[in-house]
Amino acid sequence: MPGDLKMFQPAPSAEDSCTYMWACAICDENETCQKDKEGHSRWLVNKRMERIDYKILVMSNKGGVGKSTVSTNLAVSLALKGYEVGICDMDIHGPNIPKMVGAEGERLKISTGGGIIPFQAYNMKIASMSFLLQNSDDPIIWRDAYKFEFINQLLGGVEWQDLNFLIVDLPPGTGNESVTTIDLIGEVTGCVIVSTPQEVALLDARKSVTFARDSELPIIGIVENMSGLDCPHCHKEIEVFRKGGGEASAHDMGVPFLGRIPLDPDIVKQSDFGEPYAMFNSDLPTAEAFHSIANQVDDFCKKKGSLVQIATKSPFKKVTK
Repeated sequence: MPGDLKMFQPAPSAEDSCTYMWACAICDENETCQKDKEGHSRWLVNKRMERIDYKILVMSNKGGVGKSTVSTNLAVSLALKGYEVGICDMDIHGPNIPKMVGAEGERLKISTGGGIIPFQAYNMKIASMSFLLQNSDDPIIWRDAYKFEFINQLLGGVEWQDLNFLIVDLPPGTGNESVTTIDLIGEVTGCVIVSTPQEVALLDARKSVTFARDSELPIIGIVENMSGLDCPHCHKEIEVFRKGGGEASAHDMGVPFLGRIPLDPDIVKQSDFGEPYAMFNSDLPTAEAFHSIANQVDDFCKKKGSLVQIATKSPFKKVTK
């Protein structure tokens, strides 16, 4: 952090809470500071999040179901609708979002205001653990205390500025990273649960639904990913991982079903090239599936936003529809 930044911000007394707009981990007073660092972290995240209309968590209790692929293409679909969108890659041990947007190997920079500047790609702002690694092959071997600092940096240290949507790609499971993220954000607009059709994945998807309900998170719905393969040779649909399980689980659990995304080899190919599928194939059925899910997320958020506005109106004023 540049030393001359201090001249722009008054040094608070020992009794005051810190008002620096950057995370403790990148502060040059970190070693000597005696202030409540956790309190500052929460204050900083709140300042960043209050400039974002909707915070959407994409989650799954099982790895390998295509959660990052759904996150990326959901964000792209929302950006194509003209929204300001950010992607927060919260998967510390397997950060894949930068690869999918052609940003692998990039590094984040510090602004003159002391915050972290998110990487920009395809009209989206992106922050990820991958941007902080010297070598993408390096494993992350951290205890929970270090993970808290990193989560705080992504949510509070990054200068997200004004966004309509922040898509948060959570790591698999319902452990510390997910709990800490939810706790720091405070008011999550809703969550999208990703599953594949086979029973093993569906068992975990049901756990994600229970976790969301226990955490009082609004559930936007379940996405059934890798749902059927259209054979390029015989032109028949092959149920590689079965089909329809995600929809059945959604009905059983009483949550909305957002749709099926086919098992399409072109998604894998373009993701490896760093080209989000939904950006370049809007006229194809698989991209239409992503766009349909994005439209449902958009509708959910608008409806919830209007309900919040009605609830906060004065009880002495008549509310007209």
